[in-house]
Amino acid sequence: MRHLANTWFAEKLGDHGVYTQYLEDHHPAHMPCLEIRILDWEQAAKTARLLDMRLVAVWATEGGCHEQDEGMYAYMAYAHPEHRHAMVRTLLGKTKREISSIAKHYIAASRMERHMQDMFGITVTNTPDQRRWLKHEHWPEDAHPLLRSFAHDTRMEKACGEYPYLHSGSEGVYEIPVGPVHAGIIEPGQFRFLAVGEQILNMETRFGFVHKGIEKAMKGRTAEQGIKLAGRTSGDSTVGHAWAFAQACEYAANTDVPARASYLRGILCERERMANHIGDVGAICNDAAFAFMLVQMHRLREDMARLHADIFGHRLLMDAIVVGGVAVDPDAEACRALLEQTRTIAAEVEHLRTIYADNPSIQERVIGSGPVSIDDAKDIGLLGYVGRASGNYPDERIEEAYPPYDNLDVNVAQGKLGDVSTRVWVRFEEIADSARMIIHLLENLPKGDIQADWQAPEAGISGFSAIESWRGEIACWLRFGEAGAIDRYFVRDPSAINWLGLELAVREVPVPDFPLNNKSFNCSYSGNDI
Repeated sequence: MRHLANTWFAEKLGDHGVYTQYLEDHHPAHMPCLEIRILDWEQAAKTARLLDMRLVAVWATEGGCHEQDEGMYAYMAYAHPEHRHAMVRTLLGKTKREISSIAKHYIAASRMERHMQDMFGITVTNTPDQRRWLKHEHWPEDAHPLLRSFAHDTRMEKACGEYPYLHSGSEGVYEIPVGPVHAGIIEPGQFRFLAVGEQILNMETRFGFVHKGIEKAMKGRTAEQGIKLAGRTSGDSTVGHAWAFAQACEYAANTDVPARASYLRGILCERERMANHIGDVGAICNDAAFAFMLVQMHRLREDMARLHADIFGHRLLMDAIVVGGVAVDPDAEACRALLEQTRTIAAEVEHLRTIYADNPSIQERVIGSGPVSIDDAKDIGLLGYVGRASGNYPDERIEEAYPPYDNLDVNVAQGKLGDVSTRVWVRFEEIADSARMIIHLLENLPKGDIQADWQAPEAGISGFSAIESWRGEIACWLRFGEAGAIDRYFVRDPSAINWLGLELAVREVPVPDFPLNNKSFNCSYSGNDI
């Protein structure tokens, strides 16, 4: 069924003069890739926008899985709530690696295109922003880390330069640089504010300070080795990232996961969702001096982490998902413990929700703070609870309906106001709905195996997956090379898109309310510095 999206999209592209052909070496059983001419690249994006398709990701890779293979490909992936996902690629020139920008059709494409320029040396024409993104000023201009010719242990002489932040020459407008080193334990990232008095006029983010090089480090690893690395892309989303990697491998190899394993994956993912939302609600309230909620929510999250360690061997559920299934099969006693705790915590959260709603001091801070409109949310393509707070409701559990969600009713919280208050409301709604689904999955957990026999596909076969993590959609593409090793890997965390929403939201808030809004988004630095 998954190929129907590409069939529909291919027909629509043809109606707009774009010639396509299918490439069956790309996850043939699930979603073959459409190849188009490079001169039709922007037209394909324009057509997708006219069809109300959502941009999932833009990325590049060197062609073929052999060292001697030449050429380079650019990819686009789209989603539609009725027609699922579609993927398109085009071959770039061997000597002139140049492609047109699609940022005027999809705002979120701009930073993905800048990533392609930095990492592969591709020239993106007509782009609204030519600045480097992840490759900082101390990197030489001709160093492109994701090319085969660039060795991971390359040592380079430092270059120099300065990132051209947006400046204002207006009298009374001043700049506030924050970071990249922050107080507390959060990761490095720079925020540059333009403000008048306490009112923020503009905020720019800059990342890449701890870029991990995961896409390069994945090359040469087996799927069994690679999933451990994938699960560490962003530590608070380890289940989501590991599941996305595993599913891409399984789609490439046409491997079906046992029903019991799928149910356990759903339980793990919804438990991860609950734990992070609970922690975030407490942290948001703490940024508005409501410390009581912080203490209570962190107590509940700690209870969940301890039970995770007891049953699955890790507080954050690291390495709980493996390619072909899951690593741990909880016995009847463990399932009862999960069931009882889920019910208890869901009930406590609902009680704390009434306390939160009845506290006027916290409500005065969150209601109306940092709004993102429905139109802006859809233009950017905001994901997860951030998108759902602003009228944009994509949810892979419904759109792709992968197991076990094909047997579940997922209730999507549909906010519209897009402020801090609504982002908190969505979290409360999702905690309750995740608890409901966990209880259903535990009560109906099928018997059977927890792992399928895994065998890597032949060289050149790729797989693409999209998983609804607690932050939103994680997109993953990978290609297998010789001897079952990963040849190429790409992953897009929802934070890569949602950071744009934060920049927009804080233009209407005073400087002291930035931490409150920042936490209400809670984008991942690590998920950006992949």
